[in-house]
Amino acid sequence: MGNTLLVTLITLPAGLLLGWTVRWLYAKYQLSSSEQKAERVKQEAIKEAENKRKEMLLEAKDQLIRDRNNQERDLRDRRAELQKFEKRLQQKEDNLEKKLQGVDQQLLAFEAKEKDIANREVGLTEQEGFLKAEIERISGLTAEDAKRMIIQKMENDAKHDAQVIINKIEQEATTSAEKRARDILVTTLQRVATEVTSEVTVTSVSLPNEEMKGRIIGREGRNIRTLETLTGVDVIIDDTPEAVVISCFDPIRKTIAKTSLERLIQDGRIHPARIEEVVNKVAKEINQTIYEEGERVCFDMGIHNLNQELVKALGRLHFRTSYGQNVLAHSKEVSILAGMLAAEIGLDRDLARRAALLHDIGKGMESEGDENHAELGAELAKKMGEDSKVVNGIAAHHNDVEPVCPESVLVQIADAISASRPGARRETLDNYIKRLEGLENIATSFPGVDKCYAIQAGREIRIIVNNETVNDLQAKDLAKDIAKKIESDLHYPGRIKVTIIRETRVVEYAR
Repeated sequence: MGNTLLVTLITLPAGLLLGWTVRWLYAKYQLSSSEQKAERVKQEAIKEAENKRKEMLLEAKDQLIRDRNNQERDLRDRRAELQKFEKRLQQKEDNLEKKLQGVDQQLLAFEAKEKDIANREVGLTEQEGFLKAEIERISGLTAEDAKRMIIQKMENDAKHDAQVIINKIEQEATTSAEKRARDILVTTLQRVATEVTSEVTVTSVSLPNEEMKGRIIGREGRNIRTLETLTGVDVIIDDTPEAVVISCFDPIRKTIAKTSLERLIQDGRIHPARIEEVVNKVAKEINQTIYEEGERVCFDMGIHNLNQELVKALGRLHFRTSYGQNVLAHSKEVSILAGMLAAEIGLDRDLARRAALLHDIGKGMESEGDENHAELGAELAKKMGEDSKVVNGIAAHHNDVEPVCPESVLVQIADAISASRPGARRETLDNYIKRLEGLENIATSFPGVDKCYAIQAGREIRIIVNNETVNDLQAKDLAKDIAKKIESDLHYPGRIKVTIIRETRVVEYAR
């Protein structure tokens, strides 16, 4: 037992040492094997990398060779194209050289021809001078005289041809334009019918008896002074039986004074306080009437969104007259006519009606300046924000400014139609006679006129000319000149027809 343990104790360390030695030897073997393996892998990697490098170098050399071949091929192609281009350029240079040689030859020929022409011109000039002197000797006329005669003949021929063309154009235009215009105007006039109102600046108030005149005058004239001061009129009490005359250029103030006086006479209480009360009340009523009349005419014409100041100015036209024609009725009539004309020819009907209704709006305004009613009306319409075409229609209806749209021209036409139609306006006998005398004086002021007669109430003037001093073409020009002179010197409604009569009368007697 003891020996066994001893053997065990001796063999155990020997076994551990042997095991450790064997393990160390194995590990050393494994390490050596791994190093050898790593070395082999390293060598293989080095060989493989070297092979790859060689392959890449070969491929790069091959690619370089291919690129070099391509470049050489492209270079050969470009060199061939360049040679072809040089060849064509050489051919063009040769052709150009040949052409230059031809041009030089032509220039030499031209120079020779120019010298020849110059020599001929010298000969012709000498011949022309000889012929000119010979012609002047034979005809007895100088070159300037002959030139003047030829120019005069050509001018007369040109005038004759131009007049023939003008006559033809005028005849064609008259045939078509007058028929169309006549149809439009006749259709329009047939569709409108308005009343004619006549007012003057003086009106009278009937009295119940002669004693009422004294009551109107009042003690020391205070009643009549109060009435005149409040209304701004002149109350004329004369020998006219049972009547008092009221005079004022302002129809509104005249209406207020007449209405107030009639109410005072009817009431019987006439004293300054009562006069002031009645005048103020009547003035308010008249102002209300003015606004109502303006609104009524706007409603009748279908015109909306009109400024109140323009409505009031329209209403004041109800109390204004022009040549015996009520201005508001005239404005309404012009608006109707302008709307119809615009509808006939395809223009803006509403714009034409609006501008025509407002064309005399300036007559309802008071101004201390020298502006006419067209300028005053245009300024008011512009101030109230009306359309620029409406403003132009108002300003241009008496040709104070140029029309900028067809509707403005329609306002002029409708205004002339309304003013010149029979019975529309009334003029005094003196003005009528002066207008006829003015027409005849203008006609007789032209040379070649023997006699002239104003007929049809001054709407036509017939002129008899001397047939020996005035030919047909001159008669045509004379008619135009007289018409222009009438337009520039006279003021008249509508238009005036100028008729030239040129005739030859031969009289013989049989005995």
